[in-house]
Amino acid sequence: MTKLQCPTMSSPKVLDPVNPAIEDYMSTLLAHTEHSILTKMEEEANNNNFPIIGRLVGAFIETMAKSINAKRIFEFGSGYGYSAYWFAKAVGRHGSVICSDGDPLNKEKAEKYLNSAELGDRISFHTGYAQEIFSKTEGSFDICYNDADKGQYPEIWHLAKNRIHPGGLYIADNVLWHGRGAVKDYIDLVPGWTEAIMEHNKLIFDDPEFDSFINPTRDGVIIARKK
Repeated sequence: MTKLQCPTMSSPKVLDPVNPAIEDYMSTLLAHTEHSILTKMEEEANNNNFPIIGRLVGAFIETMAKSINAKRIFEFGSGYGYSAYWFAKAVGRHGSVICSDGDPLNKEKAEKYLNSAELGDRISFHTGYAQEIFSKTEGSFDICYNDADKGQYPEIWHLAKNRIHPGGLYIADNVLWHGRGAVKDYIDLVPGWTEAIMEHNKLIFDDPEFDSFINPTRDGVIIARKK
């Protein structure tokens, strides 16, 4: 999350993109495969109703990062480091994940968790407005990951797309937004966020420089590969 935190109220259920029984089965396959610190991070999310991508999406983004041998990743909106955990595993000892979040407490928590998981040396965590941090960070990236406030998705896409290596990936979470874009009547969590996500998705799929796909797991993850 960047300047604003994602609302902590429960999201109104519009559509389950994947049958919950299927996701439960997939989750059982990953249940005992990770560091104990990950379980503590998940417990914190449950106890505080904090939005995280969860284990299925975590394993997915780790696999995608490994598939392109990613070594440099920028995160727009890092929370307390849950997605960074998966990316840090993927980039290896000589890689780096640049995190951003508006809350100094999240930075403190992320560093504690990731150091405990022996991944902290792969992380650079910055507090502030993600777009400003990105603009001040030099160079290009193998992956730009977007999990910031949803109304900012189109802006972040425009910022990120030109700084991704050919063959690199743009990844964004929550792009199905509980299926709101697929139904006529929905209640938005924040006015304008659904429209922003739908605009963001169309911009990506209409861009001839990228090959794009949405994995519908959990709340939808878009993968756009730069040609």
